[in-house]
Amino acid sequence: MSSAVLLPGFVNAHSHAFQRALRGRVERVDPAHPHDDFWTWREAMYAAAAALDPDSAYAVAEQLYREMRDAGYTAVGEFHYPHHQPDGTPYDDPNAMAKATVAAARDVGIEIVLLMCAYARGGAGRPPTPGQLRFCDASPAAYLARVEALAGECRVGLAPHSVRALPAEWLEEIARFAATSGMVVHIHANEQRREVEECEAEHGCRPVELLERVGLLGPRTTVVHATHVSENELDLLASSGAIVCACPTTEANLGDGFLPAAQLLDRSVPICIGSDSNTVIDPVLELREIEACARRLAERRNVLVPAGADGPTGYLLEIGAANGARSLGLEGPVGWVQVDTDHPHLRGVDREDVTAALLFGGTASALLPR
Repeated sequence: MSSAVLLPGFVNAHSHAFQRALRGRVERVDPAHPHDDFWTWREAMYAAAAALDPDSAYAVAEQLYREMRDAGYTAVGEFHYPHHQPDGTPYDDPNAMAKATVAAARDVGIEIVLLMCAYARGGAGRPPTPGQLRFCDASPAAYLARVEALAGECRVGLAPHSVRALPAEWLEEIARFAATSGMVVHIHANEQRREVEECEAEHGCRPVELLERVGLLGPRTTVVHATHVSENELDLLASSGAIVCACPTTEANLGDGFLPAAQLLDRSVPICIGSDSNTVIDPVLELREIEACARRLAERRNVLVPAGADGPTGYLLEIGAANGARSLGLEGPVGWVQVDTDHPHLRGVDREDVTAALLFGGTASALLPR
């Protein structure tokens, strides 16, 4: 064991467990929408959410978290949407769905931070659709009461869904609560161009700019995706100390766009990773995609190399482990994973090259969770 190659456990900072049930199903072509996109995919996601109850929420999460654990993830930030019954009526225990998901993680043996989603509307001036009702609370106070109730049972973070799903007054109240509670804040922002356009129409600014305006941007904030950020928004992320969570395999699957990884590195904005819709569970593929996309955009190799480094390997490991732990408010490292140097991906590789060979030529199948 003394000669084993160990890596810090990978941290999955952004997961929607129930979306594991969509794997494969959403790759069928609908004749009515042969060229579908994020917005048509979203309808299938709502249908999957509507089918859940606490028992099935536990079952899909337990399956998913086993897959994560076996792939080398030792912690997960679960951005938890479905709270109430499909018609929006609360269960007798309004946190029954969340508790089922937490129980699945504990039974599997993966650290979980339950990021409680706040949702209020279908968009500017639009009430929630029937598919969104079970995500919604009647008021910010009702949402925060559920958060506080759950905080006594597990690690909890705040997850205002997006500037699309919440009016500014909700965002402001959640920001005030975050400032006094010290909880981490995770929010989707700048994932889609349409989202940016709608924010500009409603608020006269872009999503990250709105987060700064309402007081939600800070060192305990993680902005999920940030695929369509402006130069000013990049500067705001840097000056605030916020983290960006990239979800490369999901962003590729949904056609979201490219993470501006090189620009984030230039501004010292920390990046972490998430599996998001759980189309793929493999931290190695998530990390490789970040550097690979940066190379394709820059048309050169070794793009994400901090000053003084001899390559991107160390930076990618930081993205995969330490930055994810920070995003979730955890002390890192969160456990360790062992690299199987006899795995076919790594046979014949010199020991000093094993980690780089794993990240650039292997998959999570070469990891042995401890």
